[in-house]
Amino acid sequence: MISVRLSELVGKQIINLYDGGRLGTVGESDLVIDLESGQIRSLILPSRSNLVSFWGDQQQMIIPWEAVRKVGTEVIIVDIDQTNLRSRKHLL
Repeated sequence: MISVRLSELVGKQIINLYDGGRLGTVGESDLVIDLESGQIRSLILPSRSNLVSFWGDQQQMIIPWEAVRKVGTEVIIVDIDQTNLRSRKHLL
């Protein structure tokens, strides 16, 4: 388990080890925090802007905290297959 302060996460780029893609930045994203334990459960990234998402339902990428492999000085490395990620639409 990774222990880190919330203030240390803000501004870090989220990079996917699976394909090398940039997923977003902490600060543009939301965190799901377990109120009892104080642990981060997941990162929620807004969908990237495009005409389809602009006119249709906005879906958000949910990255489970277990997918975080490394929190560096400038980036957070996650290891996820984006084809298997859930969208916020399916959670509501």
